[in-house]
Amino acid sequence: MLMQNNHAFDNAEKTLEGLHAGQSLSSLFVSSTAEVVAAGKAICWEGDKANHLFQVEEGVVRLHRIIGEGRRVITAFHFAGDLIGASLQNDFLFTAEAVTECKIRRISRKSFHEEVARSNALGPAYISLLCQEAAAAHEQMVLLSKKNAEERLCSFIVKLASRRNPQPRQGLLRVPMNRQDIADHLGLTIETVSRTITKLAARNIVVPEGRHDLRIVNLARLVQLSGDADDFSENSCHRVNLH
Repeated sequence: MLMQNNHAFDNAEKTLEGLHAGQSLSSLFVSSTAEVVAAGKAICWEGDKANHLFQVEEGVVRLHRIIGEGRRVITAFHFAGDLIGASLQNDFLFTAEAVTECKIRRISRKSFHEEVARSNALGPAYISLLCQEAAAAHEQMVLLSKKNAEERLCSFIVKLASRRNPQPRQGLLRVPMNRQDIADHLGLTIETVSRTITKLAARNIVVPEGRHDLRIVNLARLVQLSGDADDFSENSCHRVNLH
């Protein structure tokens, strides 16, 4: 009888290990209630206790900080599937706001770390996420410190095109954020963003179509102007599928 119980216990452990092995960090949010956040509304505030992590299920979220004289700096945009707040310890270092209407899920930081600690699969996934966040912060630092306005905007468009699937019409890229958001993310004025888009359109590289669409006409030239041509192979450009 004891042997049978031991076998049952071993099988249960193996089953549990199998479940954990198939987990991703996103799976930790599945059981939480989905919350709808209207465009422009805050999800969390800079300085508040970081008691929860969030996952974006639908929509786009911006992270920003307010610096001297009330100036806004957008440090990142997050899209469906992204986790927000994974690298924080005590307080939120940013305010997270919905750019578009969003659907989010949340989990307590305590529960998140407990699940990661007990899973062989989630630990490496968590480390990978932290590495990605560090790499993104480094990339943004280089962009703001070394690139000119045209390089910054081209880098942003290429990154967005690589991140999001294009609209059904060939070459059309949906840009959910407005030009003020883009300016605050790239350390530019809205006038500079608009002027740079006009110059790119005159050279038939990127052409605006409406308030939230850009038609990428010459992706290879756009990548070249971003200053990151070495980071994008011909194959990666094709994966963007804008031609």
